[in-house]
Amino acid sequence: MHNRLDIARNWLPRYTGMSVEDFGDYILLTNFHHYVVDFANRFGCDITGEGRPMQAATASNGLSIINFGIGSANAATVMDLLSARQPKGVLFLGKCGGLKSTSEIGNFILPIAAIRGEGTSLDYMPPEVPALPSFKLHKFVSEKVTSRGLDYRTGVVYTTNRRLWEHDTAFRERLQAMTCLAIDMETATLFIVGHANEISRGALLLVSDVPITPEGVKTEESDRRVTEEWGALHLQIGIESMEEIGKKGEAIRHFRY
Repeated sequence: MHNRLDIARNWLPRYTGMSVEDFGDYILLTNFHHYVVDFANRFGCDITGEGRPMQAATASNGLSIINFGIGSANAATVMDLLSARQPKGVLFLGKCGGLKSTSEIGNFILPIAAIRGEGTSLDYMPPEVPALPSFKLHKFVSEKVTSRGLDYRTGVVYTTNRRLWEHDTAFRERLQAMTCLAIDMETATLFIVGHANEISRGALLLVSDVPITPEGVKTEESDRRVTEEWGALHLQIGIESMEEIGKKGEAIRHFRY
């Protein structure tokens, strides 16, 4: 363990049960074990990491998926560990809460930026650095969404460490003043730590609740319905987007400053 990269090379298999070499050039990230199961069933591949902090699978076409868990700390960890593999592109398939009265459950969001309200990303970049996706990667995702006759929204997502904030009036008013489109717990961290590690990254978020109203707060039952109705489509769009990038062989460049 002579340097940071040595640690990442040792810990990526330790966390996922998969060797560094078995990860593909393009990787889907998610918070949901059932996305990994669905992925493995679609491609007929094995799942590693059962009983470990993260589960992973790699298809024969070289596309991988990782369930890294929930929250910004886990988001930073997985992006740090992926520095051992240096994938060509990473796409986060997550859920978010809609913050606009026009938000509808089942909407897709391609965030143009994320506000760094989680704090974790401050360990990687100064607060003035914006949390941005790799827009070339988002171009492929956008094309796959619209090719299905679906719509998506773009805007700024607020990323927080707080899990229970729905009845904090002051916090809600801050979100409204910042004109955020949605709220989640991972996107800003993934963008910033991806930038720090020179990994191209993006996010396709699924609106799973509208927590600005009491009846819109997510419950176990409502989340189950969202998963049943839109989860498979969410995953499929992610798979098709990353496969398309791989087929076209377009490099997503990371510029140093």
